[in-house]
Amino acid sequence: MSFLHPAFLYYMLPPLFILFGLLLTQKEAQANFFSTEVMEKLRVTSNTLTLKARNALFMLIGFLLVIALADPVIKQGTIEVQAKSADIMLALDISDSMLARDVYPNRLKLAKQKALTLLHIAPNERIGVIAFAKNSYLVSPLSFDHDAVGFLLRQLSTDSITEKGTDFLSMLNVVNNSVKEDAKKYVLLFSDGGDKKDFSSEIAYAKAHGITIFILGVGTQKGAPIALENGRFIQKNGKIMITKLNESIAKLATQTGGVYIQSVNANDDIKTLLAEIEKHAEKKDLKKEKIEKYMPLFYYPIGLALLLLLFATSSMSKRESVEVPSAFLLFVLMSFSSYNLHAGLLDFQKLDTAYQAYEAKAYQKSAHIYEQYAQDAGKPESYYNAGNAFYKAKNYKEAIKNYEKARFDTREDRAKNFANMGNAYARLSTQKSLEEAIRSYKEALKIQDDRATRDNLKAVQKALQKMKKKQQKQNQQKKRNQKQKNKHKQNKENKQQSQKNKNKDKAKQDKQHKGKSNKQEEQNKKNKGKSNKQEQQNKKNKVKPNKQEKKDSKQKQKSMQELKKQEKDAKQRQEVTASMAQKKKQMSDAEEKKWLRKLNKQPSTFLYMLNNPKNSIKKEENNDMPW
Repeated sequence: MSFLHPAFLYYMLPPLFILFGLLLTQKEAQANFFSTEVMEKLRVTSNTLTLKARNALFMLIGFLLVIALADPVIKQGTIEVQAKSADIMLALDISDSMLARDVYPNRLKLAKQKALTLLHIAPNERIGVIAFAKNSYLVSPLSFDHDAVGFLLRQLSTDSITEKGTDFLSMLNVVNNSVKEDAKKYVLLFSDGGDKKDFSSEIAYAKAHGITIFILGVGTQKGAPIALENGRFIQKNGKIMITKLNESIAKLATQTGGVYIQSVNANDDIKTLLAEIEKHAEKKDLKKEKIEKYMPLFYYPIGLALLLLLFATSSMSKRESVEVPSAFLLFVLMSFSSYNLHAGLLDFQKLDTAYQAYEAKAYQKSAHIYEQYAQDAGKPESYYNAGNAFYKAKNYKEAIKNYEKARFDTREDRAKNFANMGNAYARLSTQKSLEEAIRSYKEALKIQDDRATRDNLKAVQKALQKMKKKQQKQNQQKKRNQKQKNKHKQNKENKQQSQKNKNKDKAKQDKQHKGKSNKQEEQNKKNKGKSNKQEQQNKKNKVKPNKQEKKDSKQKQKSMQELKKQEKDAKQRQEVTASMAQKKKQMSDAEEKKWLRKLNKQPSTFLYMLNNPKNSIKKEENNDMPW
């Protein structure tokens, strides 16, 4: 066993022993007035510890705390750590053509933003910066201090070099002089290609000195004029110059073993270039260090000290007020601070496990470890890491919850947190979540302006507009369908009602025809009855002279003929009525009403004056047929 911090033993144990030695040799206050024999007779036996016994316990507790502060450990072995790097030189074109605005906000600012992104996503690489136009100069040598490199990179502008033009050969010369001769040299070039078409000399120089060039082409084929700070455009021979992306520079990358990529709004281009550099690069060992691995033992003396403290305080008399030495309080405070320190060191194992799970793409496991640690420690970084892991696991709701709990103090961290929260809301792809994503993106941009966040904001706004238009079209189509459905239903109801009314009218007409037929039959019965009465009357008058009998006989025959004719007419009328009822389906409503009016005009009954030869039945006109 050994101690990692033995200085605590050297500088704290001697004062501790001196302090408690004075306390243990101190007499009780009663001993100044009474002898020992008298005190023995006056003292009442109790279960509490004496003052000296308690002071001895406090002294032992202080000793154990000092031992814990010295950090006792057991050595378990050594671990060798190696630092490797590909050594990437960033070459930034700062000629006037980089002020063209065919990309947002202009070529130079976009190139600087891409370079800063590379510094962020490659924390383990040594990176340097070269600025060049007609001449070249070293802005920053190869360094792991990415904050310093980023600060120098942000200060670059087209005014940094006064001589106009673009010279790639001078830039390669600076690269060759900035990196050791025996090392592989990798250059990441941000440029629009200038106006040169033949790069054979640059290619030959790069091959001769072992320089591999990776190029990010900044600009478009359409091109744009070069805007100066005063708002004017650069002119040549009285005409405004249009500068375009020179894709001939791709040969400088491909023929030296590198890769050429044209820039895009997102960060996929710079990530792809970094992956290609790491694929081609031969990383060299920069530093090796051996680290001792120990098993900590500090919690054993701390646990024993706490147990003794429990005994010492529980045995105090209720009638005595015991003053704990101020030095002991100091030791207690120091012990708690030391405990928190070592607890943080032990938590590193949890964080390392979570990180390894994240790297192995076990995002759900990593998220739960980060979340559990965040709940215990309350650190915003852990909530942020848990949110990232949940996001990778496509559990966007849990990711949002953890992002909301991450409360950072720095502006940059708060901006990143809001941006990631916006990404999680956008992945939910509902109208409400897209609105929340827009709000999160705007909060991030208020804190810190970021190109990727602005692009994401625009994309989400467009998606929200499309979703609203689609929803509006669906609502309109739904209303039209409902309207057509209601119209069809109304037409069906009207048709049913019309059929009911038609059936009702038909029943009514049939009832009227039946009633008329019954009345006609009753009238025929009455007429027949009158004929019978007339016959009886003729029989009574049979006794009259023969001339009168002949006359009566003629009258009777005539009356019988008229009666038969009347019955025949009634029968024809019934047949017409039945024929109309039968043909009713073939007739229109107008024709039906016409024939009903015509039939109703004819009298249903006839009055005859018997013995009146002038009276005769008018023959019914049967010229018009009801069909």
